Amino acid sequence: MSQPASLPLVESLLDAPLPPSGLAWLDVARQENLEAFATSGLPDTRVEAWKYTALRALGQRRFATRDMAAPAVAVDAASLVLPGVDGPRLVFVNGVFRADLSQLGNMPAGLSLQPLSQALAGDAEPLRFSLSRHYREPGDAFARINAARAQDGVVLRVADHAEIGEPVQLVFVAAAAGLDLAWHARNVIELGQGAGLNLVEHHLASGEPTQLATLVSDIELREGARLQYTVLQNASASTHLIRRTALRLQAQAQATLHVLELGGALVRHDLQAELVGDGAQLHTRGVFMPHGRQHIDTQLAIRHQALNTTSESTWRGVANDRARGVFRGAIVVAPGADGSDASLSNKNLLLSPGAEIDTKPELEIYADEVKAAHGATVGQLDERSLFYLRSRGIPLAEARALLTAAFCRAVLADLPNEALRDHLSTLLVNQLPDT
Repeated sequence: MSQPASLPLVESLLDAPLPPSGLAWLDVARQENLEAFATSGLPDTRVEAWKYTALRALGQRRFATRDMAAPAVAVDAASLVLPGVDGPRLVFVNGVFRADLSQLGNMPAGLSLQPLSQALAGDAEPLRFSLSRHYREPGDAFARINAARAQDGVVLRVADHAEIGEPVQLVFVAAAAGLDLAWHARNVIELGQGAGLNLVEHHLASGEPTQLATLVSDIELREGARLQYTVLQNASASTHLIRRTALRLQAQAQATLHVLELGGALVRHDLQAELVGDGAQLHTRGVFMPHGRQHIDTQLAIRHQALNTTSESTWRGVANDRARGVFRGAIVVAPGADGSDASLSNKNLLLSPGAEIDTKPELEIYADEVKAAHGATVGQLDERSLFYLRSRGIPLAEARALLTAAFCRAVLADLPNEALRDHLSTLLVNQLPDT
């Protein structure tokens, strides 16, 4: 069920010794996760969660495990700015915190925001539960290596009933380093009871780096907390980016996610959500737009575990050239989660004969009085709509672009930040083919 540990990629990730953290419990957890990765290696396509994403080519690569130049490498500060996002900012370059690029002055009351490396050097005990986690599923190889090797990332906490007005931005820059590099980051985010936060996660490139990056984020919403979470991923064409985002929602908590997957060579996002408190609500919207030879894989798993919980998910995929997209949307309504309301829609467009999108909706219900619906489609642009636009004198290429843009923009319609919404819409249009 896994590829052998002798693969060059596995060897390169195991070669460098783990630096001591000064915390016995953390050193033990890192070593145990490293040993588990050494035993399991990489998952192959016989592992159900990796059925449509082969790692053979990646497995033949070698990556350095540290970039000594990351603390000083030049990055255009203007590239970090997003319209409508003016609040605190943490910036990481090749996995290393950059205070010179971050924006941490005038921190609003109720917000605690610091790099993981600083949090571990201070009071590390509150992080023990998250950072001691062991990953046991056959497809968890990259989560294991992240747990073993991530030395920095984000620790963000919002106090009970605090309302953070300005969006908080987390920026992860992959910068050309003169070598093939692997880096890893870990985020621990917690919203207290009744707290509110607008969070923006931004992945971008500086130069044309060839990298393997992993990011694991654990996000906890306490009772009545509200999270507006926007993710913009626009990595370089030679970056392999593997992310896992785990959300846990307590009673009456609400989370709304907007995700744009635009860049990268091989991109994988495992988005997992547990609705563990009565009345919790989750809304996810996403677009993935692979082109060229890109491979973008989104794995969405939502588990309803309490009474009267709600999840509503709308995802769009557009593939062009010889690109491949993968979407798996799995919803489980667990025993005792009576009154749950779950819906998932994934619609996809193929813009060229060589493009491919694999979609797999899953629904399991073990409770009573449940509303649930899911559906997925893969097709091409509607010929009647194209004919209508062309009959109005619109050239074919422009008509195709108009219809495709409208198809994608549907997932951004309820993003409350107008300036950011317009910017993301522009990025979507710019990603579309010219013909």
